[in-house]
Amino acid sequence: MRKYIAECIGTFVLTLLGCGTAMFLGCTTPAGVVGTAIAFGLTVVAMAYTIGGISGCHINPAITLGVALTGRMSWKDACGYWCGQIIGGILAGAVLLLLTKVVAAPDLTGGLGTNGVANAGGVGGAFLVECLATFIFVLVVLGATDSKVGAGNLAGLAIGLTLILVHLVCINLTGTSVNPARSIGPAIFAGGQALKDVWVFVAAPLVGGALSACVWTALAPKEK
Repeated sequence: MRKYIAECIGTFVLTLLGCGTAMFLGCTTPAGVVGTAIAFGLTVVAMAYTIGGISGCHINPAITLGVALTGRMSWKDACGYWCGQIIGGILAGAVLLLLTKVVAAPDLTGGLGTNGVANAGGVGGAFLVECLATFIFVLVVLGATDSKVGAGNLAGLAIGLTLILVHLVCINLTGTSVNPARSIGPAIFAGGQALKDVWVFVAAPLVGGALSACVWTALAPKEK
């Protein structure tokens, strides 16, 4: 149970700080894009060194899927992780909404930092962007955390920096999800088109995560 609670807390912090930065800086200027990308990446680094020793710090259902498909965890634990991650994302969405109502904090994204498909040319383009971005991100996660050829204590840094790069490329296209839990939470409270399109940001990252698991399974050193 400690692992599931850790995943809930980690996903809450990631969604709150990442989407919160997007909301308060905006993503229509280079400074806003860079600031938001750094916020997501640094939060992953911080959480990796906080809860990594407890749960591995997935804080992302796509990562959990990739880890489960490579045989590094049981499907029972994977389901527990998914529950914790989604609850954490929803709690963060509620807090972000509360900040706009009670504190009157400005939401420069107009939708609690939710994702969208319009700038990617529609559903098909957004699905492709998110699938590719998640594939790259989860592949780095699987490689950096591999017990035989991974980066060891530097894995958290490698993963966080990769998330920054992914955001820099994709923010102006989809708002960058690569994480179903981060998308579900804010979308529930933003409603409207964000909620209608949220399935794209659930399905595409999961497909990308599954593909990365297949590729890493082929690349990873085999037992002698």
